[in-house]
Amino acid sequence: MARWNVCSYCGKEFEPGTGKMYVRNDGRVYFFCSRKCEKYFFMGRNPRKLKWTKAFEEAKLQRAKRK
Repeated sequence: MARWNVCSYCGKEFEPGTGKMYVRNDGRVYFFCSRKCEKYFFMGRNPRKLKWTKAFEEAKLQRAKRK
C-alpha cells in the first residue's frame, strides 16, 4: 500500500497520485494538496495566520495554553 502524502502548507493528508510535488534546487521536497496551497506557499503567506490550515489550529492551542 502506498504512503499518503502530507501537504507542506496546510498539513492535510492526501492520496498518492494526487496533488503536486515540488523539489527545490537544494533537494528539499514539498508536497501540495491543491493549487491554493501551492499558490499561498509561493506568495510567502504564513500558514499560521490562515484559519483553514493545521498550523493555525496548533498555534491557537499554544496561545490557549499560555493564557
